[in-house]
Amino acid sequence: MHGLQNRLRLLSLFVLLSALLLVSKLYFIQIISGEDFEAKAEHQYVAGINYFDRGLIFFTAKDGTLVPAAGIKTGFILYINPSMLSQRTDLENIYETVNTITPVVKEDFFAKVGKKNDPYEELAKRLPTEQADKIQALKISGLSVAKERWRTYPGQTIAAHTVGLIGYSGDELAGRYGLERFYESVLKRSGDDVFVNFFAEIFSSIKKAVSEDESFEGDIVTTIEPSVEAYLESEIKKVTEKYSSDFTGGIVINPKTGEIYAMALTPSFDPNSPQSERYAAIFSNRLIEDRYEMGSILKALTMSAGIDSGAITARSTYNDPGCMTLNTRTFCNYDGKSHGSGLSMQAVLNNSLNTGAAFVVSRMGNAKFSDYMLRFGLETTTGIDLPNEGKSLVSNLKTGRDLELAQASFGQGIALTPIITVRALSALANGGTLITPHLVKGIRYELGPTKNILYPPEEERARVLSPDTSAEISRMLTEVVDRSLHYGQVRLENYNIAAKTGTAQIARPEVGGYYDDRYLHSFFGYFPSYDPEFLVFLYTYYPKNVQYASETLTDTFVNTAKFLINYYDIQPDREAPPPARP
Repeated sequence: MHGLQNRLRLLSLFVLLSALLLVSKLYFIQIISGEDFEAKAEHQYVAGINYFDRGLIFFTAKDGTLVPAAGIKTGFILYINPSMLSQRTDLENIYETVNTITPVVKEDFFAKVGKKNDPYEELAKRLPTEQADKIQALKISGLSVAKERWRTYPGQTIAAHTVGLIGYSGDELAGRYGLERFYESVLKRSGDDVFVNFFAEIFSSIKKAVSEDESFEGDIVTTIEPSVEAYLESEIKKVTEKYSSDFTGGIVINPKTGEIYAMALTPSFDPNSPQSERYAAIFSNRLIEDRYEMGSILKALTMSAGIDSGAITARSTYNDPGCMTLNTRTFCNYDGKSHGSGLSMQAVLNNSLNTGAAFVVSRMGNAKFSDYMLRFGLETTTGIDLPNEGKSLVSNLKTGRDLELAQASFGQGIALTPIITVRALSALANGGTLITPHLVKGIRYELGPTKNILYPPEEERARVLSPDTSAEISRMLTEVVDRSLHYGQVRLENYNIAAKTGTAQIARPEVGGYYDDRYLHSFFGYFPSYDPEFLVFLYTYYPKNVQYASETLTDTFVNTAKFLINYYDIQPDREAPPPARP
């Protein structure tokens, strides 16, 4: 008796589970994927039209609102069946009628109508619903429309180098640049086969919902803040236009977490119409792929290494010779002059003295200096979630020769990618650890919760500097802004801002040496200095008729800092001085 009851209970449980599976399947088909299946069904009857689907990409506004960065748009294809249409005698009237609804090239129309053995020829694509309805209302046999879907980028040029684009390689349509390529396994959709085994699809969906494998299909949520991105792009565009630079770039990052709020390059492009670009190289992200000699912004790394090693303090002094000769080669300060004796290390940063940076190396010793610079991650890629990340050229840090290490101390002779530079500079701001710069914070699976992508917390990250050294170099860089940068005229009364400029000669790759009149200008700064929420990196390549980064990039940095402070309502971290007496 008990055995019979157990069997009945088991049978009832099986029936209940089967019913639940059927209900869930019907819900999935009719509610979640109803529109997709309807579109697929329609396309089964139209030769030559492929159903297109792909995951979405979102920006994240400061209040957490998701803003579409890459999506899917639906429209209509106008097509004809020449074998049916060519039999009509009123083709001229048909053409004129169609052309009043949507422009069609006359020669193209009649050429395609003439293909009598071809059952399908396209006349126009991406028609809006209103035009498609008018075509259908004509009820002309052999003339019809069908739905189509395509990739769209609502922001147009906004963060184009970061978002990337899709394109064909042979017959394969897939991500070719940017996030579209890096997260291809998440964004791609498996195909058009709607006749999937019922139970296999049910259990596959359940597996997707609970799995943490990034290869499953979903949408990606980025750290890019669209207003910050738009502002940065407008600022760097002004630099390129004003100084006729070859190109200009910038990054806004949280130096404590590695979240990138903006990443911009100009000239840019519109991924909605990539075919309009004459040069494919414009799609590449120079901030990730290319390397440059960064100049004097690296003096901040050199000074922090000297302090952390105990070789110097901010109050250590040296006698500035103006020029130095090492291994038979001579290098000088930017002005070729001596700035006197008894100069402090703070004065070295304030005046950006090459000989002062070389002095720090001499006090540390070549091996220790090289070790510190490599600990900043200059030799390794960052692991940022973008394709084609480049490697730096830092072999001069390993020669052991006085000349190469002295030159590296002020940012010449070693070439770094901007993103590797940003990671290293962030260690100055965040207490001394190496972050992982990243652009995606979460993946929204089609079924199941959003998976947040976790990055190593501070206690698990590689440590380069002590917190005390980080605080001290931040104090020194803040004094650079308060007293030296434009003679202190850009100082913000209520905020501590740490910053440093850099001007580097551009190397001549064919014949060696450097151009006498071509420079790369760089600038970085972070704020509030002692608990920073933002680090801004800027650079411009070969600006014309101007020599120093303090001239080209200071206003851009200060404008961006003011924007971020106001936009995010950053609270002041120091009191303004009392007003002057009348």
